[in-house]
Amino acid sequence: MNVFAKLTVTELKLLVREPVPVFFTIFFPTILVLILGCIPAFREPSPELNGVRTIDVYVGISMALVLAMVGLQVMPAVLAAYREKGVLRRFATTPVRPITLLGAQLMSSILIAVVSSAICIAVGFFVFDVPLAANVAGFVLAFLLCAAGVFAIGLLVAALAPTGKAGNAAGTLLFFPSMFFAGLWTPREFMPDVVQRIGDLTPLGAGERALHDAMTGSWPNALSSVVLVGYLVVFGLVAARLFRWN
Repeated sequence: MNVFAKLTVTELKLLVREPVPVFFTIFFPTILVLILGCIPAFREPSPELNGVRTIDVYVGISMALVLAMVGLQVMPAVLAAYREKGVLRRFATTPVRPITLLGAQLMSSILIAVVSSAICIAVGFFVFDVPLAANVAGFVLAFLLCAAGVFAIGLLVAALAPTGKAGNAAGTLLFFPSMFFAGLWTPREFMPDVVQRIGDLTPLGAGERALHDAMTGSWPNALSSVVLVGYLVVFGLVAARLFRWN
């Protein structure tokens, strides 16, 4: 555990030294909330959202955005770059198992996501009076389920990508359609029913819906929970089988 903690701290230090990932994973989601919250119409109750304000919905979408950037872009690129540069192979010759480094990378990623999401929630609450999650336990569960589903896909990308650039490119290709179904460009409630149904089967669409359920006082719905667990099991097992340290 001491080695794991040190590796996690090291991974966090390496990440915060990179200005571009830090900006997009920690600050950009909050900036998005601030920009959208300054639009007067977004601070008014919307009949299409059952009386909820648009800015209230976008706080949850911003948290999905955080998980997408960390899980689909940053983490796969870092792990693929470690393989490309021989870092994982060198760890295999030491008492520290490569799986420990992988766990530290996952832990640092989830910590970054938690910090970024907390900033989004705080800004939404203090600046725009966005209500806090009415079901805190359900919200934590929804966040972890969404993170697990998205990170499992990121691990599969990292398992297959030969280089860091390839990992980043593949993650970017997955990022944009995933965030479309999560409602980044337009809230899911404004989409046609068939598009919403498709979105419910994507990890970020299901994750955003689960987060929204918890924000309004419910538990994550059964469909979203099953979909996210399914992504974790299927993609996680495939990633574990295909992942190579060399």
